Amino acid sequence: MAKDYYQILGVAKNATEEEIKKAYRKLAHQHHPDRAGGNEAKFKEINEAYQVLSDKNKRAQYDRFGTAEPMGGFGRGPGPGFGGFGFDPSQFGDLGDLGDVMESFFEGFGGRPRRKTYEHGADLEVQEQISLEEAYRGVVKSLRLRMRVSCETCKGKGAAPGSGFEKCSTCAGQGEIRTERRTFFGSFSQVKLCDACHGTGEVPQKACAACRGSGRRDGDREVRVEILPGIEDGQLIQIRGAGEAGERGTSSGDLYVRIRVKAHPGFERRGADLIVSRELNVIDLLLGKKIDVQTLGGRVISVEIPAGFNLKELWRIPGEGMPRFNAFGRGDFFVNFIVKAPKKLDGKARKALEEQE
Repeated sequence: MAKDYYQILGVAKNATEEEIKKAYRKLAHQHHPDRAGGNEAKFKEINEAYQVLSDKNKRAQYDRFGTAEPMGGFGRGPGPGFGGFGFDPSQFGDLGDLGDVMESFFEGFGGRPRRKTYEHGADLEVQEQISLEEAYRGVVKSLRLRMRVSCETCKGKGAAPGSGFEKCSTCAGQGEIRTERRTFFGSFSQVKLCDACHGTGEVPQKACAACRGSGRRDGDREVRVEILPGIEDGQLIQIRGAGEAGERGTSSGDLYVRIRVKAHPGFERRGADLIVSRELNVIDLLLGKKIDVQTLGGRVISVEIPAGFNLKELWRIPGEGMPRFNAFGRGDFFVNFIVKAPKKLDGKARKALEEQE
């Protein structure tokens, strides 16, 4: 007869994942064989139930067929491979570190993990504000930033001038330290980066006094940023190697410059298109006069409004807008005509209007 895993954990069949986890922790703590009054058989049964009900796929299969396939060697409880492991309630905690535990476990089957070394310096992000005209034409900016730069005294190596490096005594030159970790799954060996040498396996014979052996110190860095025509507000420019210097001569991080384009008092930008508002005297409109409009690039275009044009619509001038960023061509230029009625008609204007009738 199939076991009732819900009854074993004392939860309802519609119990949530959190309710199942809470019940399992309580029962496992109560019946663990290492505790006084513990029951090994009961503990294995509780663990078996939890392994099924805590897995969405296994739980669905169990609810449908009354059984679930075991997960590798773990699905049916601790089994022989887990015999003799200790239980420390203080390490029971959340299961959020399960990935780290399993990674450490499987490392044991493949030998030592790949040795780590120093990583590059930190990436930085700054903001740079430009005008709409600069976004139209493109511009080169020179930024002066305060950050960690390579130490000039030791050339970023971390060792005092004239001294070299020696084997790290903390990790015996291995760059890593093996530790034992006890969890409710059992005892696992875990390899961690050596804090003393940061994975290099060696330390300076004499640390640089200027940077205290880190190979970097606070300083200013001049960075040249080329902003291409057509860049939009909020876009990021990545400058590789312009971030903070890495420790002991490793590569610098990257610098990210977020561009902010200031609003323009005369032009509105919509992507690659530009819109300008232009007052239009009704007399000039009725007389069919051409209206001069200046683009953001400085070009003056004479616009002749044809008869019957709906002044509520925008007048479109193709290809006179913003350059398209990282693409060919330009957007369009639109004119929003605002009709302005004259306060008073003089005799000449009145006569001209009468002749149009």
